[in-house]
Parts: sequence; C-alpha cells; structure tokens
Amino acid sequence: MSQPSPAPVNLHQEEQAIRRAGTRSLLLCALCFGLGYVTLPLVFEFPTLLVNRLAFALQASVFVLLWVLVGVMMVSIGRRRSLEDVGGAASGPPSDNIALAVAFLQNTLEQAVLAVGAYLALATLLSGPWLSLIATAVVLFGVGRLLFLRGYRRDQRGAKGRAFGMTLTMLPTLAGYLLAIALMLLPS
Repeated sequence: MSQPSPAPVNLHQEEQAIRRAGTRSLLLCALCFGLGYVTLPLVFEFPTLLVNRLAFALQASVFVLLWVLVGVMMVSIGRRRSLEDVGGAASGPPSDNIALAVAFLQNTLEQAVLAVGAYLALATLLSGPWLSLIATAVVLFGVGRLLFLRGYRRDQRGAKGRAFGMTLTMLPTLAGYLLAIALMLLPS
C-alpha cells in the first residue's frame, strides 16, 4: 500500500524555512548554553579529574542513547504489527507502515553517535563548570529529537517541519566539535 504522491515542493521556500528554523535553533542554543553555564554550576558540582569527567560524559550520553532505544522500539513495534515488515530488514525495504520509524531511527542513530563523540572529546578538554555545556547539549538533543519526530509525524510540512528539531539536535554537537578542535589547537 503506497501513499499518494506528495504535493510539489517549492525548493526555494523550503530552503528559506529551513534557514529560519536554523537561525531560531542557533539563538535558542546560545541562550541555553549561556543559561546552563550560569545556573547549572549553582545546582551541581561538576567533576575536575579526567576519569570523573569521562564518567560524567558517558553517563550524560545515556540520555542521548535512550532516543536510539525509542527509535528501535518504534521500528520493532511497527514490524510486529505489519505483515509487510514482519520479515525484517533483510526481506526488503520498509513499507509505508514503518518508513517514518525507520527514518527517525536512522537519523537519531547518526546524531547520537556524533553527539556522544563530541561529549567524550569535550570531557577530555573541559573541567568543572564548563561541563555544564555537555549537560545543556544533552537537554537540547532530547528536545530536538522530540520536535524532529513531531515534525515527521506532521510530514505534510516537509523538511521545513523537521528543520527546527533537526538543527536543535545538531547544532550543539557541531558546536562541541568546533570547541574541541579549537581547544586542541590552542597552545597549552
């Protein structure tokens, strides 16, 4: 059972909407990182020893990897409920019944791997209150995934419907990599 063909997309309008969503995400991320850095150290004591910083990054990553688990469960439940998909991935491409879940899982897995790598790199370079950046990034990842999934479920809006959630997920990770690279290149 295939879905009807989607309505034609105006690529220029779609691109403009994605850029607006990206700009809003960038502003929200900057605000959240600032607030996180100022407020979280008042509530939590962040570690300073390397082994404890790495443990902190791994523990924070649990909340990112939970989103991968959500995606796996969505696909698994969908497969069990779909005669076309019950045979698994080896039996053919996903049907329309689970295509959204598969797409969400794939994107979330990609984003999670990148995020966890950034957190681990940052944990080797940052200490104390600066680790609030990792905690903030984890929260932004979760909110971003939720909004991305919501945008997929309202798929009539196309890529622009998922853009805010996608950029809210991705920008903190990108910022983490850029910060890690900058800190590695700075003379000690």
